[in-house]
Amino acid sequence: MIRQALILATALSLSACISFGADPPDSLLNLTATAQVAPGRTNTAASAQTVTVLVPTVPQTIATQRVPVSTVDGTVAYVKDAQWVEAPNRLFQRLLSETIEAQTGRTVLTPRQFDFDPGTRLSGELQRFGIDAATGDAVVTYDAVISVAQGSGENSVRTRRFEARVPVAPVEALPVGAALNQAANRVAAEVASWIDEQSRG
Repeated sequence: MIRQALILATALSLSACISFGADPPDSLLNLTATAQVAPGRTNTAASAQTVTVLVPTVPQTIATQRVPVSTVDGTVAYVKDAQWVEAPNRLFQRLLSETIEAQTGRTVLTPRQFDFDPGTRLSGELQRFGIDAATGDAVVTYDAVISVAQGSGENSVRTRRFEARVPVAPVEALPVGAALNQAANRVAAEVASWIDEQSRG
């Protein structure tokens, strides 16, 4: 019993000294699609009519689960206690996929399923996903690239920049998360409309 008491005392003293990183915030931020696919809905896609959404690339400023604030002097800070449940580019990919399928009715594949049907492939770079301190806006900027399979076996490549801004105050975790979610949904809806237009054209 004495030995067990010594082991317990040692463990308690070590736990008071060792830190495994900052404590996580009370809640984590997430993206929720405004347009959602109804449960039980099934799709049948004709050849080359699917859409594959790839994970966007990101600059180093948003290659993190924290929310960046671009300041007037060009430096970058981060919103206190604001943290995404996972990397924002992966959250945005899923938001795009859900919105495109719900809004256009087309079958959306994951990158691993792309070989099943080389239809339209959406890639791009998530340039901005944070707060603009100069304007007080939550900003989402996405440079989209679509590669559309043609009947001849060739691909047509088109690009377009999308951006949405939503005012946010105060610059705190919950208002920032809500504003970025709103801006991300606006961009996703515009991307879905663009893809639909390109496929019909």
